[in-house]
Amino acid sequence: MSTLSRHTMDQLTKDFDKEIPNMDNSKREEEEDDPDEDQEDEQDDWDDWNADEEGEEAFDSNFLCLFCNSKYNDCNMLFNHCNSVHYFDFHSIRRNLGLDFYGSFKIINYVRSQVAENRCWSCGLSCQSNLDLQHHLHKILNLNDIKALWDDDKYLKPFKQNDPLLYSFAEDEEDDDETARENLPFHANQNQNNGMEDCSSASHGYLNAARRLEAKIENTVETTETLGLKYDVQEDNQLKIARQIFDRNDIKNANENYFGSYGSFGIHREMLSDKVRMEAYMKAILENPSLFQNAAVMDVGCGTGILSLFAAKAGASRVIAVEASEKMAAVATQIAEDNGLWRNRKQTRDCGMSSGIIEVIHGMVEELDKNIEIQPHSVDVLLSEWMGYCLLYESMLSSVLFARDRWLKPGGAILPDTATILVAGFGVGGTSLPFWENVYGFRMSCVGKELVRDAAKAPIVDIVDANDLVTSPAILHTFDLATMRLDEVDFTAMTELEPNLHNPSNNSNSVEAEASWCHGVVLWFETGFTSRFCKESPAVLSSSPYTPKTHWSQTILTFREPIAVASRKSVTNVSAPVGSHACPAVKVHLRLSIARAPEHRSIDISLETTGIAGDGRKRHWPVQLFTLR
Repeated sequence: MSTLSRHTMDQLTKDFDKEIPNMDNSKREEEEDDPDEDQEDEQDDWDDWNADEEGEEAFDSNFLCLFCNSKYNDCNMLFNHCNSVHYFDFHSIRRNLGLDFYGSFKIINYVRSQVAENRCWSCGLSCQSNLDLQHHLHKILNLNDIKALWDDDKYLKPFKQNDPLLYSFAEDEEDDDETARENLPFHANQNQNNGMEDCSSASHGYLNAARRLEAKIENTVETTETLGLKYDVQEDNQLKIARQIFDRNDIKNANENYFGSYGSFGIHREMLSDKVRMEAYMKAILENPSLFQNAAVMDVGCGTGILSLFAAKAGASRVIAVEASEKMAAVATQIAEDNGLWRNRKQTRDCGMSSGIIEVIHGMVEELDKNIEIQPHSVDVLLSEWMGYCLLYESMLSSVLFARDRWLKPGGAILPDTATILVAGFGVGGTSLPFWENVYGFRMSCVGKELVRDAAKAPIVDIVDANDLVTSPAILHTFDLATMRLDEVDFTAMTELEPNLHNPSNNSNSVEAEASWCHGVVLWFETGFTSRFCKESPAVLSSSPYTPKTHWSQTILTFREPIAVASRKSVTNVSAPVGSHACPAVKVHLRLSIARAPEHRSIDISLETTGIAGDGRKRHWPVQLFTLR
């Protein structure tokens, strides 16, 4: 092998993300010592080298996880990892769908292709990073619904060059599968003379090293153009560092903008004027004196400090009010001082005593150690009003959970201690269509229809009247804030909506009311100050359409097309599509995911909708993706 060929191979090996690991330097020197060696001897050397290095994983025969960078020496260990960590049960999928070798080969390549684009392999949700994707991955409801996703011959082309997993998952199968493997129509390398190259060894399942490298040298461009192969390119360390710095700066800027926005007194006036909000917190704090008497309290995101003031009034001995907005931290300090409740840190250090109760700390709770001396697990009550639109917008819950794990005493109270997201279907009254149907006697419905189409692309935060709901409400997901883990903030949940037979918009008094059109779903939340901690006077804070409005309003997700819904007693046309007026759905099944978005403090929402007719027929609508920012 010539020196030029060796140089070319080394360059290609580097370009292809070390898909075929470099030989150690001693081996290279041995081969370069005899550049005129004939082809036969060269092949023998390659075979010897291959055999010698096999035990040292010369070809990087570790099995790379389909979703992360974990590697395993055994493919069964890899699949166990994928099942327990990433909700991908390869063996169960093969068994339940009856996948043969080809089908199994396809799904591995399909999953790798989706993960490479940070897209969920089962629901299609696009994520900004692999980490976000791993947070999003979820269990599969119905495998048959997604089987068609990888049923394409393009996934017979290995997505990852020289992927040993493709030829190892079926080693324990019958010989016919082994034969099928050898006859696979596409391989990673194409030989110039004989077309597709076979696997060199059944024991390895991947190509012989010499022939594989030669094929790279001779047919790199042709192979790439013909098979559309994708190569993983290893990032330079400096690029990785730069990317990390960029991400940190991006998050820093988002945090500064977020906390800076709370420097506006208008926002705080709106929150303080929210009667539902204020009465729930007042009841939970002021009407549970046994919880707050002589207690050490932490208020995460104190704003004006109103909850800290309530806690002090309820008998707390010390209140640590944490506020990341510099302006509002100064305002909260001034308010505490004006009300004779400010705790002077300097005075406390100098003389060991202070008449004040509230100590305002400027900074994020994650950096509290830098600003104050406080022992871990020394807080009796953790207090916060962290809820955003659709409950999770603003992503402040993670900070509250951090404070809980770091500062709250074992058995200490967290207020609120539960949070629930609820959902219901809304009718035409929840859209802008009625307004545009008659504008001073003129029909402008074309504008309304365009607005509805636009609404199907982005969530809307607005008030929905309870009279406009066409289904009964259902619980989507509940959080136990006292016990939940941080990774449970992102979730996927399923529920079913049933037509609201008592919908006031129905003019008919008959049980067999005509079909109503469901134009989408509306989300709201309730937080509970339960008797677990508020033994004397539990309280509930609700942003429901059925209760007085709050500054959170509700979050509206509009369908791309409305779905007709009616009671089970309605007559249906079996030839009509489910969800049409002739065949209304008696149930609407929802599969909804909410995850923290790559754009810091935003959330991504995916919505899958299935209509179920009275005769059991189902109709699935394409998944809809929303970002609340």
